[in-house]
Amino acid sequence: MALPFQGTAYALSAEGLAAVADTLGVFAAEIWTVLSVETSGCGYLSDRRPQILFERHIFHRLTQGQYDANGDISSPTPGGYGSPGRHQYDRLTQAIADDRAAALQSASWGIGQIMGENFAAAGFADVEEMVQAMSGSEDQQLTAISSFMISKKLHVSLQSHDWATFAAGYNGPNYRTNRYDVRLNAEYQKYSAGVMPDINVRAAQLYLTYLGFHPGPVDGIAGERTLAALAQFQASASAATSAGISGDTISELQAALPILS
Repeated sequence: MALPFQGTAYALSAEGLAAVADTLGVFAAEIWTVLSVETSGCGYLSDRRPQILFERHIFHRLTQGQYDANGDISSPTPGGYGSPGRHQYDRLTQAIADDRAAALQSASWGIGQIMGENFAAAGFADVEEMVQAMSGSEDQQLTAISSFMISKKLHVSLQSHDWATFAAGYNGPNYRTNRYDVRLNAEYQKYSAGVMPDINVRAAQLYLTYLGFHPGPVDGIAGERTLAALAQFQASASAATSAGISGDTISELQAALPILS
């Protein structure tokens, strides 16, 4: 039985990346810059749920502090995150028991960590529709980022590489605390001068992770761990081995994913 918020969780496609780059008027390097700073470039956990971070101060604001007795999920001050990943869903579950709509709006979702309370700016009728899209694919997650940026006119500062202005609009007025603009600039320098993630490789890495193999980080680089994990999958599935990772490889991996019910 599927976990709450567990969806098809399809990996980013070349077509999805190109469409958003065209919409924003930027190149792939700018997009990878933002994604790398937000989530290290991956929108899902190994169990096929979207990456989230639950913000207790947002839940406090949206519920007028009526659940502050549980400081783990509601407090006027940010923080108290605990470990990333599944623990954030534990916190979200607690908040949902008190107020589902406010809880969903109090988490940041997916590869670009768009706050649920920004559902309208991200192109959705309500937060439930947003969360459903976030569970479906990284392409849908990226489209939401694009809509959010355009609604806030952040694509302009992204185009000009005005990282301070972009950081203030995307991450908030306290962006300097986490050196958000500095990190963006560093990532952009890396991507604009070097090789960017290979879409097929990172898709293979993501699907291998879902299937219980261990390809290492979802970074789009076909290192030894990725190739070893792929060989293990091919052996277990009696699939033909291949020297590289192609579109056919991705189709085989995607077809092997369990159907959620």
